[in-house]
Amino acid sequence: MNKAHEDVASLASTTPANRNVYRYADLRRVLAPRSVAVLGASPRAGSFGERTLKNLAGFQHPVYAVNAKYDEILGQRCYACVADLPEVPDCAFIAANRDAVESLVLECADAGVGGVVIYAAGYAETGKEERLAQQERLRQIARKRDIRIIGPNCIGVFNFFDAMIGSFAPGIRLAGQPAPHAVGIASQSGAIGIAMLQAAEAGVSFSHILTSGNSVDVDVADYVAYLAEAPECRAIGCLFEGMAQPARMLEAAAIAWENDKPLVVFKLATGEQGAQAAMSHTGSLAGSQAAYAAAFEKAGAIMVDNYEALVETTAFFAKAPRPRARGVAVASTSGGASIMAADKAEVHGVPLPQPHEANQTILDEHIPEFGSARNPCDVTAQVVNNPSSLGAVGDALLRDDHYGALIHPSAFAADFSAQRMTLFNEMALRHGKPVCIVWLPLWLDGPGALEAEKLPGTSLFRSMDRCFAALASWHHREDRRQREATDVVPSWVDDGVRQRVALKLQQCGNKVLTERETKDVLSAYGVPVVEEALVHSADEAAVQASRVGLPAVLKVESPDLPHKTEAGVIRLDLRTREDVEAAYEEVMANALKVEPSPRIHGVLVQPMVPPGLEIMVGARVDPQFGPLIVVGLGGIFVELMRDTVVDMAPVSPARAREMLAQLKGHAALNGFRGSEPVDRERLSEIISRLSVFAADHRDLIAELDVNPLICAGSRVVVVDGLIARGS
Repeated sequence: MNKAHEDVASLASTTPANRNVYRYADLRRVLAPRSVAVLGASPRAGSFGERTLKNLAGFQHPVYAVNAKYDEILGQRCYACVADLPEVPDCAFIAANRDAVESLVLECADAGVGGVVIYAAGYAETGKEERLAQQERLRQIARKRDIRIIGPNCIGVFNFFDAMIGSFAPGIRLAGQPAPHAVGIASQSGAIGIAMLQAAEAGVSFSHILTSGNSVDVDVADYVAYLAEAPECRAIGCLFEGMAQPARMLEAAAIAWENDKPLVVFKLATGEQGAQAAMSHTGSLAGSQAAYAAAFEKAGAIMVDNYEALVETTAFFAKAPRPRARGVAVASTSGGASIMAADKAEVHGVPLPQPHEANQTILDEHIPEFGSARNPCDVTAQVVNNPSSLGAVGDALLRDDHYGALIHPSAFAADFSAQRMTLFNEMALRHGKPVCIVWLPLWLDGPGALEAEKLPGTSLFRSMDRCFAALASWHHREDRRQREATDVVPSWVDDGVRQRVALKLQQCGNKVLTERETKDVLSAYGVPVVEEALVHSADEAAVQASRVGLPAVLKVESPDLPHKTEAGVIRLDLRTREDVEAAYEEVMANALKVEPSPRIHGVLVQPMVPPGLEIMVGARVDPQFGPLIVVGLGGIFVELMRDTVVDMAPVSPARAREMLAQLKGHAALNGFRGSEPVDRERLSEIISRLSVFAADHRDLIAELDVNPLICAGSRVVVVDGLIARGS
């Protein structure tokens, strides 16, 4: 297994589960069968059994009808039971009432059927105890009898290479043999799976549509693992809601990465729960959705933010070769579309470099002076008078080694649009670079749209934003490939230090470590912390302030006051002895006003760290995913802007640097209004050290909150921190 995914595989293997994911060999009989049976077959028009038989009319292998009530259905022999069939079918579709399902599954298991697909609903989704028991009995049959069960409450499975429409859904049509760039879809929602299937009408080529229903046995993770090894599938799209054991999904994603099979995920159910119970900023910033995003990122999956992007992006990855350059060129016939492209390129961080001189000459020859002979290129409407200009410009840009892809915003749907798609497809295949067609007409299926989708060299997007998001993900995926061999997380400390820190955490008598205790254990991991002294009187505070250096900071130390600012127990920028003495009395008085009365250990005296950029670094131990590391702008901005990046801990310095670059406010690291630029290498190292601390002590801590790290040049220092112990 590739080194970058060892931690994902480890997480999957150590998470309690009844089994690892089913893979291609495990599911071949049910998803690529060589014979099928329909149990509960019926001649009644509109019944599930009748629709399934009709849908399987084009299946390339034997289809058997099974129902003791009939001798013949739809012109073919009907058998009384599975045992009467001339062969043991690989897969059986059960189109029977819920109460008859269990006995039919057992009948299939006795006969040696490879797997069953159960349509019947009304099981665990009802919440009724007896229905839960019915579903559990099916689960036990699958485990004990070695038969794969899909469903119940499943709309079906589709394998278009074998023309298998294994479903009761009406109106499903075969769109011919799938193309070499066919995509597979794994969907937890049956209805939305069918909705995505209808993209075939617009030219998308599908290898499989696999829906999971209640997932009593086979689930969406199994589907992803299966498709990762299915030769007919070039890329995988996954509509994902959630799982009780999400580590299995990460294992499937890792298998896709191992097979270099792009996996694109759109996750439903993104609301957060339990944030109110979090002790720190980290708890609310690294909730369940952030945890899923971080875990999928670690496993090499591509996450999209909306449903509309799922099939578009998956279809793009099915066609696109590996990037040959980071730059992207834009060849448009509209100035407005060129501006739109430039705007979205900036949003997604996709570079639009200018062409080499030799290719610039070609642009100058074919683009009028009132156009734009630079990237993005506006060939203008004069392309009507000079039809060869668009092809010449596009060919010059694709020839240029500054560019790995070309975007053509198609601004008008007309008869010539289809010809342009053919032209761009030929150029894409000739140069080995993808051409993205951004379809701007609101005539969504106008001339040219079908061609852009079906041709192997062009990818169709109906949004400029989604196009550039896909290209950014394309580059990001390649970056992961390039760095995974060298992306090593240092241990930072030896076993002796690790054990001493663990002992301190175990011996701490409080649920929340004080700031001083937090800094003590972090400093053992080489994290720079501000100097401080604990005092118990105003006079002692003044003496220590003189020792550490004025101006000074005073903070009440109490395990019961994790958020000191809100309690009014901090004073900053104290410049004289008198200021320090007065501040001591104030913060102690404020602490004594808190109800219930907090335990007070004393007052911390620290030097006032000179101003710099404030960065927040936190960690949270997720019950499903383990330790997560969070990085964002610190101070008050962590709540106001919520500009954070989350990943699974530990992270390497290289990954930490990448996380910083992903912040929307990352430009602040370069210096602002005369401030000194932050040493990103030093900051990345400290982030990595903090992540290793969180990973090393995942069994002892629940949350870590370092806010802020004050950064100026190479000076990066922790001035406040909090650790909440695990239960």
